[in-house]
This record gives sequence, structure tokens and C-alpha cells, in this order.
Amino acid sequence: MKLAQRMSRLGTETAFEVLAKARALEAEGVDVIHLEIGEPDFETPSNVIDAGSAALNNGFTHYNPSPGFNELRDRIADEISSTRGISVTGDHVVVTPGGKPIMFFIIMALIDQGDEVLYPNPGFPIYESMIEFVGGVAVPMRLYESRDFSIDVDEVASQITDRTKMMIVNSPNNPCGSIISNDDLEKLADLAKEHDLIVLSDEIYNRFLFEGDYQSITSFPEMRDRSIILDGFSKAYAMTGWRIGYGVMPVELVEPISRLVTNSVSCTASFTQMAALEALNGSQDSSHEMVAEFKHRRDIIVAGLNDIPGIRCAMPKGAFYVFPNIEGTGMSSQQFADRLLNDAGVACLAGESFGEYGTGYARFSFANSVENIEEALDRIKKFIASR
Repeated sequence: MKLAQRMSRLGTETAFEVLAKARALEAEGVDVIHLEIGEPDFETPSNVIDAGSAALNNGFTHYNPSPGFNELRDRIADEISSTRGISVTGDHVVVTPGGKPIMFFIIMALIDQGDEVLYPNPGFPIYESMIEFVGGVAVPMRLYESRDFSIDVDEVASQITDRTKMMIVNSPNNPCGSIISNDDLEKLADLAKEHDLIVLSDEIYNRFLFEGDYQSITSFPEMRDRSIILDGFSKAYAMTGWRIGYGVMPVELVEPISRLVTNSVSCTASFTQMAALEALNGSQDSSHEMVAEFKHRRDIIVAGLNDIPGIRCAMPKGAFYVFPNIEGTGMSSQQFADRLLNDAGVACLAGESFGEYGTGYARFSFANSVENIEEALDRIKKFIASR
């Protein structure tokens, strides 16, 4: 069967491919430590599970409005208003089955053939994939290790042309765990206003900030009405399999984005929305405890990697990933990742999975137990020494 030509422009998320390889090795009896997948290893909080179960038992098994239940949309708006310092209402919110649909729908709704979109590189691979799938031109904003994996604002400014329509910002960043400083974030906001750019702000890791307070680009003057916040429940509440995310956007975008929801998935599952409502309304202790544990794990994995010859690892300020430079091992990123899995039973991702500027790096998720992280570090050290 012949695929449409546009399918050749559609990328993938390598984490799921590596996970499949690791599972296949496990089926053969190989002991694998999983540091490849970006998924909290905690269970969804019990109060959230109970709310989802109660919703199922109380008839929340039917269609609901494409942008989501008003009760949840209003509560999300309250949360965003208080945490980002902006004023939004439920009319600004669209609820979707996960965060990726917001990414896809926004790019599909706003980017025409030939429009240029600035995006972080190394960065989440679906940005580039979606931009190119709809016929846009993906323009990488390079993250520099020498800048703690942040951008060079002057370089970004030089990349803007009369075809540039959108800028994607992700802070804390996947895969680097880096943040954009408040000063640089304000400069990016100024560039967006100067050149009339739309900003898609991927804030899915906003709660996973290990130092300082979270800053959203939407909080700068005049940015609310040219920005879309992407957020969700997968990371902060360990709800990856529940598939629930949302976008907060200018009101005029809500109807067309809701139309895309109608045409694709109809709506987000009703019972998951009730679980999400409880996540926001209930105790936040589980979420805070999870972030504290991730900070502890971060310190262990960074120290351990820096103790291995040929590897140097910057200290991430957020998310739950490290992005060490592995050039000193003499292997390419892909060789390193492949051999580490096959020879040492440690699953990670090659840096180029996150774009051309990821070459020479690898991504490890520290969403695993301290015991497993320490065992993985020991295996990596022995693997490097045996070469």
C-alpha cells in the first residue's frame, strides 16, 4: 500500500523504539535497567485513581464537549492564572488526550507551507516532526552546553526572517533538563513582539524545577495574547497512561482547535477529566514528594556520570533527564547507546534522537529508583573500562 508523500516527513519518538528493543532483550532473559523512557516511576496518587474510578461508576463514560468539561477548564484556568501570574478563564482552555495533541493541533492550525518555526535543538523530537509534517520549515534554536544548554538570544534573533511565524519554547527542557533564564526569556518575548511571532510554550515540566521559581514567557507584558501554554497531568501527577493534557490559548484559537479535536478524537475521555480535576483540587503532597525524590536522584546520577572517564555531565535544573557529553568515550552517540544496551543492559537514548545538535551526547532519564540508578552507573563504568 503506497503511503501519502507527507508521511515521509513524519518522524518518531525514539524512546518508544528503544523501549521496544529493551523489552525484547528482557524477553530473552537479559536484565535491563530502563533509563530511556520519560515517565515517572511513581504510581498515580490514590485520590486521583479513586476519583477516576468513581467517575466510571457514576456514568462518566460518554461523550463530552470537544474542548472539555467546563468545570475542569475553569479549574485549569484558575491554576494557570495563579501560577503564571496572568489572567485567563476557562474560555481560554482546550483539554486534549495528552499534551502532544496541543502541539499537533496548534502547528496544524497556524503553520502554512513554507512558514518557518523556531524550535529548541536538542529538543523534543515531535516539534521538528510536526513542523515538517504540515509543510513548515523547522529552524533549530541551538542549545549550547557552554551556556548550560540554553540559547544564544543574539543567534536566535539572526535566524528570524519574514517567513518566521512561530517560536517554540521548552523550559525546563527535554532532553537537557535546562532552563531559560528570566533575562533571556524576556528577550525572547521581546523578539516575539517585535516580529509578531506566535509562541508555543511547552511547560509540561514546570513543576520539576529544582532551584528557584518557575517563570513562564506568557507572564511578560503583551505575551498572553500571542502565546499558547502546553501543559498536562502526565508528569506532575504520574498520569502518563491516563492521556490528559491541555492548552491555554487566546480565545480566538479555542474554536478552531476544538474543531480539530472534533475531527480527530471527538473529545478527551470523560472519566480522566474527573481524575484530573481531583489532581488539581486534592492534596499536592504526592507531587511535591516526587519532585524532591527526583532532585535526590539527579544529584546521584550527575555525580556518578562525572566520575566515569570519557563522560562529563552538566547539572540539570529541571525535568528528570541528564544529557551527558560522551565524546570522550571515542564512540558516537548511537554506538554508545546501542552498545550500552546490548553489552551492559542499560537503556538510554542517543543524543541525535533530539536533533542534530544532540550529536555527541546521550540522554538518561532518572525516573527510576536510586538502587537501579546506582546499578546502572556501575554497569556504565565497567562498560567503559572494558573497552
